[in-house]
Amino acid sequence: MEAGVVLQQESNSVVPPPAASKKRKPSPKKVTCEVCFEDSSPGAFWTMDCGHSFCNDCWTGHFVAALDGGNKQIRCMAFKCPAICDEDVVRRLLGRRDPAAAERFHDFLLRSYVDDNSAVKWCPSVPHCGRAIRLAAADGEPPVCEAECPCGASFCFRCAAPAHSPCPCAMWERWEAKGRGEAENVKWLLANTKSCPKCFKPIIKDGGCNLVTCKCGQHLCWLCGGATGLSHTWTSIANHSCNRFEAEEKKKVDDAKRQVRRYEHYYNRFQSHGVSCRAEREQLGPAVAARAARLESHGGSLITDTSWLGNAYRSLLGCRQALTRSYVFAYYMFDGEETPTRPLEPGSLSMAQRQDLFEDYQEQVEANVERLSKLLATDDAAELPEEEEILRVRQHAINLTGTVEKLCRQMYSCIQEKLLPMLVEPMSIMSYQPGGPSKANELPA
Repeated sequence: MEAGVVLQQESNSVVPPPAASKKRKPSPKKVTCEVCFEDSSPGAFWTMDCGHSFCNDCWTGHFVAALDGGNKQIRCMAFKCPAICDEDVVRRLLGRRDPAAAERFHDFLLRSYVDDNSAVKWCPSVPHCGRAIRLAAADGEPPVCEAECPCGASFCFRCAAPAHSPCPCAMWERWEAKGRGEAENVKWLLANTKSCPKCFKPIIKDGGCNLVTCKCGQHLCWLCGGATGLSHTWTSIANHSCNRFEAEEKKKVDDAKRQVRRYEHYYNRFQSHGVSCRAEREQLGPAVAARAARLESHGGSLITDTSWLGNAYRSLLGCRQALTRSYVFAYYMFDGEETPTRPLEPGSLSMAQRQDLFEDYQEQVEANVERLSKLLATDDAAELPEEEEILRVRQHAINLTGTVEKLCRQMYSCIQEKLLPMLVEPMSIMSYQPGGPSKANELPA
């Protein structure tokens, strides 16, 4: 009873008549509610499994107030009674007087079920499509996979972010935060400016000696940023010395510049492939569909089978997206400051060798993805008069699709087997899925 569950149920929905005595008395026509103190017929009362009975109007008002308060479970309104009200009773009584509240209660139950169940996730589409997706969970943990909602949105089932394999959730979350924040602007300011010790505004130096004067009138040393007087020569500032910090300061600036250039390298490639992916989705997709329609009308049993075009296009999108996100993974994986790694075992591959192996696969995926994109964008098959020429293009597309998928699978395996086990923080990714995330079924209401 402490948990709010009544073990022994009493299945009556009206107040029972008084206990029978030797002389049977007639049942009362009116019953008084102990909440509102109104007299009503026994049929206007409801008795919960805990045995407490109140009029239906009071129960309904209690349910509406509980819903307005955001309670996940509605308890009996008797004083200090911990019993949880039966959901069917709540829905039935609300439906009689307030159908909108009954619908709100139904939505509330669904949301509570989704929020408390690791095997169910809301689709994160914007605007929200209102669908919930359910997958089988192992040991109560969310499955490591990606799903595509019927609305078309693909997302990671573990973190509910947009699909990001082969990049682990933790790395993707940091990348997203990096894009939203001003971390790189701060790094640039650290590498190229000094803060005035008086007004704290950033100052940039373009030539001249190491004495800098801020617009507020404060003089400072460019090497260390410390406040100084005006008296100086080209090589020194009167009553000021910071030579022992010069090497350290230069290293700090050089490291900041290296981090900025490194981020720029990976971000530019991430952005470039993202732009290509959007163009292939919005422009190449309709063009491939039109090409398939023209081939089907060309004639010939082999030519009218245009499934190879659809397969090639789906593989192109899936591998392009994986390639895009692989640069996010590489940015964090191969920076010991961002992502600490374990000590190497004797005789195992060095981190540099593992990085070379990954980048070789990445480079091959990149080259063949571009070849497949070019092949699908070259709309010559519809104009070829000879069937054997069309069949040649078809076979070339099939072979190239297989090559791209094989290389992409090898890149995933390299990440899973050679790189992720090296991390101090345990991380995992989903297995490679040809053509992208599998389509999920909608959770029935």
